[in-house]
Amino acid sequence: MRDFLFETAALDVRFATADGEVHAVKNASLDIVAGECLGVVGESGSGKSQLFLAAMGLLAQNGRATGKVRYRGEDILGAPERRLNRLRGSKITMIFQDPLTSLTPHMTVGAQLIEILRVHQHLPWFAAERRCVEILDLVRIADSRVRMRQYPHELSGGMQQRVMIAMATLCGPDLLIADEPTTALDVTVQAQILEILRDLKRELKTAIVMISHDMSVIAGIADRVAVMKGGEIVECGPVDEIYYRPQNAYTKQLLAAMPDLDAAARGINIALPALPGKILLKVEDLKVQFPVRLRSTRFGRAKMLKAVDGIGFELREGETLGVVGESGCGKSTLARAILKLLPAASGRVVWLGRDLAGLNGAQLRKQRRDFQIVFQDPLASLDPRLTMGQSIAEPLSALMPAPGRAEIATRVRAMLARVGLEPSHVNRYPHEFSGGQNQRAAVARAMILHPKLVVCDEAVSGLDVSIQAQIMALIADLQTEFAMATLFISHDLSVVRRAAHRVMVMYLGRVVELADADALYADPRHPYTRALLAAVPRPDPRSERARSHAMLTGDLPSPLDPRSALTFLKSKLIDDSRAEQYVPQLIEVAKGHFVAEHDALDDAREREAAAIAEPAAKKHAPPHRGFALRAARVA
Repeated sequence: MRDFLFETAALDVRFATADGEVHAVKNASLDIVAGECLGVVGESGSGKSQLFLAAMGLLAQNGRATGKVRYRGEDILGAPERRLNRLRGSKITMIFQDPLTSLTPHMTVGAQLIEILRVHQHLPWFAAERRCVEILDLVRIADSRVRMRQYPHELSGGMQQRVMIAMATLCGPDLLIADEPTTALDVTVQAQILEILRDLKRELKTAIVMISHDMSVIAGIADRVAVMKGGEIVECGPVDEIYYRPQNAYTKQLLAAMPDLDAAARGINIALPALPGKILLKVEDLKVQFPVRLRSTRFGRAKMLKAVDGIGFELREGETLGVVGESGCGKSTLARAILKLLPAASGRVVWLGRDLAGLNGAQLRKQRRDFQIVFQDPLASLDPRLTMGQSIAEPLSALMPAPGRAEIATRVRAMLARVGLEPSHVNRYPHEFSGGQNQRAAVARAMILHPKLVVCDEAVSGLDVSIQAQIMALIADLQTEFAMATLFISHDLSVVRRAAHRVMVMYLGRVVELADADALYADPRHPYTRALLAAVPRPDPRSERARSHAMLTGDLPSPLDPRSALTFLKSKLIDDSRAEQYVPQLIEVAKGHFVAEHDALDDAREREAAAIAEPAAKKHAPPHRGFALRAARVA
């Protein structure tokens, strides 16, 4: 008989609400042994998080849990708060999806880490500080002593999540519960976080519960998988059984909805709209700059941040151009400059042969009928005071020549039906819809004018994979119907693979590679593109176990430092932040395939290791349990 570290038996979670009782978790039974990773997958609202919040004694006040929760054979469900406080943060720890809601904003990172050791292990201040520096080194945060003195808002999202992992592992826990720890992160940072968790599991024998809606993330780390739907565990078993021989229809649906980076290579047809037509948009040497005044130069001249630095491309009728890159590379700024929502420092945006810079306010407003945008978060772009019908009708009222009320109502209802929403819900408000329904409404609002160009700015990043697949299919259908061009912005190359005819890869405001999607995915030429592709997890446990994990380290370099643009062309670098640096040029290496200059590939292994792969990590022996990080492997 196996000795279970942690188990739940017939766990039920119910919430009392104004609309009646909500049965969030139903008869859930799970177990996990030391050193094992259990993946828990399902869509939003399936009860994944509530199951483990109940187990940790962290339910909201209107929640009630019944059943059994055992840690090392001891039933801890309903245990006294004092007992739970001794377990939480020391033996059982939890990493939440949004680190900013978990980190205290008015305390430095160091103070928050030291507090844990002072409370749970009663260490002296200086010993605790030394231990915290070691753990920040272990989770790959550079300049750990400097970071200890910073506040959470001064760190990037990836660094904040690594701080959360450091907090969760500081006391050497037996069980680590990770609740969607990579959902909001770039694919490169996601790869770093997953590698850290793999090391925890392997080196410390820490048991991990990995909660996610992403089957690709689970594939590379889990030993067993539990699939949840509607509060119930509908299937549970070894990872290979779940992925290669799923029994439940819902599990099969989740796997089928996953965007597949290798679909074309395996002969799977990727449905795209019809071949592109005439040129609609031409962008020539576009530059967008912002003045930034640093603390050290408060009374001096501001530095110019080159958010978009000389980008040019063409976009045809019916074509989708995917724009990919890490957060901060300039993707969204580029889109807003094209739509004239931000001023450009120089360059031209030519729409149907007409330079938009020469248009006055009235002319530009008239032209806006052709341009629409779908944002990442529909609740941030839909007015909560307007009904769904009013939000969708707003572009008609603002930009069309005085359509009558009856015509507006007819067109709004028709568009609601077209995007898969009930026309009878026209008078409901955004908070009365799910995230997927709100995104459909945002798409409907963008399409109501039948635009010729639609920008999708991370429009599916925050959605479950099944909803994501539906929204992408909807956009493709509407694109075919209206013969519109689409600029599809995403940090996820597997999502772009399903949507785009061509792909443009951006790094620090510049294009490093531009090619047809098939050519770029089959034969990426730039080291940055290769690193992005290597970081994408696949929904295939065997390939994830077999492949090496090449990773970009840390975060993007500062765009204020002109040397950062030569990360991949160090042979041209002048090691002086005040010197004018060489600008890498785009070279056509094959028909329609453009690649930015980078160092010669005759010694590619050495150069890529220096530029993009993690240097060999020093072996550490922290006092708590001897956790040693391996060097990242370069594919």
